[in-house]
Amino acid sequence: MKVHQPEGKLGVLIPGMGAVASTFISGVLAIKKGLAKPIGSMTQMGTMRLGKRTENRVPLIKDFVPLANLEDLVFTGWDINQEDLFDISIRTGVLEESLLNHLKTDLKKINVLKAVFDKKFVRRLSGDWVKTGKNKMDLAKQVEIDIQNFNKINNIKSNIMIWCGSTEIFLEPSEVHSSLSKFEEGLINNDPKISPSMIYAYSALKMGIPFANGSPNLSVDIPALEQLAINKQTPICGKDFKTGQTLMKTIIAPGLKARQIGINGWFSTNILGNRDGEVLDDPSAFKTKEESKLGVLDYVLQPDIYPDLYKDLYHKVRINYYPPHGDNKEGWDNIDIFGWLGYPMQIKVDFLCRDSILAAPIVLDLVLFLDLAQRSGMKGIQEWLSFYFKSPMTLPELYPEHDLFVQLAKLKNTLRHIMGEELITHLGLDYYEG
Repeated sequence: MKVHQPEGKLGVLIPGMGAVASTFISGVLAIKKGLAKPIGSMTQMGTMRLGKRTENRVPLIKDFVPLANLEDLVFTGWDINQEDLFDISIRTGVLEESLLNHLKTDLKKINVLKAVFDKKFVRRLSGDWVKTGKNKMDLAKQVEIDIQNFNKINNIKSNIMIWCGSTEIFLEPSEVHSSLSKFEEGLINNDPKISPSMIYAYSALKMGIPFANGSPNLSVDIPALEQLAINKQTPICGKDFKTGQTLMKTIIAPGLKARQIGINGWFSTNILGNRDGEVLDDPSAFKTKEESKLGVLDYVLQPDIYPDLYKDLYHKVRINYYPPHGDNKEGWDNIDIFGWLGYPMQIKVDFLCRDSILAAPIVLDLVLFLDLAQRSGMKGIQEWLSFYFKSPMTLPELYPEHDLFVQLAKLKNTLRHIMGEELITHLGLDYYEG
């Protein structure tokens, strides 16, 4: 596989300049200034084993694959409120003001663009920094013009778009999503089944820009846009950043399954007070998130294959909006398990996490890996990036792999493949033979 080296500035385009986006951008600026370490980022701190264990070749991932340099990242984005990124960062309250003051000059330079927004899709949010146009196709073209202007002003050579906006209402795939021609006709006719996130994805792909969906919305994961991604030779991935409670599930559940420990019930509740929590307080938006969260255990535990252990598993998920918590989220799990001879036990997990702190390094890794995929000639669905998502995209005939450790092996083997290194199976018999 031929991999082109990174060249020039990489523009990072973010629909939804809220807590996640501002924490990500502020964090990158702080790291560049030597004010912080990139904790949580695999691209910056992760390592790769190459060859046999006896060879002791364990480079940093960023030294193994030709990733874009953090110094070359340039940021812009869209939001429904007209603020610069410093004001956004202060308002969201994720990062300490003392850190933000060191970044103030750079953050003040990053203004947000008018957003594509329709309140029917996110009922709990309001804003007046919003694009208008004769139809949804016109709005898509306005997004393309925004990108062209940004690239010209900043001398950008390539782009990545990553959706960090709010969760939209639950949508089932419909006729307008079934082909590119029908989707484009729907844009012209203002089809009510085409959401703002789909418009952004369409605009990006039309320009050959890789797109990642960080929310559980139906967006790029429709046949029309998957077709466009193939046509434009462009990578896509999603959906829904794997941050708090689902991260814990994809760590704990594979371990229980590996030991053949049964599960009777798994009750999960979340308390959060940020904009995401406010949006999810709307039942129609919660339905979108619920679908993303509930499928994880079924795919990891495979109750059809292990009926004695998981067939009767009762799985319940709750999300509660609680403003005093702000961006600090509490994910509480009660897990009723059973072991030898059916004897019952319990696991209780209280994860006091910070949503945007967990999401920010995911955004960075996806930006850099999608850019690498683009330069490696990869196109369409990037299943090897499932590691970062609650509801990973796959081909229709494939079930998504949710086991975090399988996902990690897939990601690292993909990097080995890109660079022409031997894939690692962990068989290890050759160490003991002969």
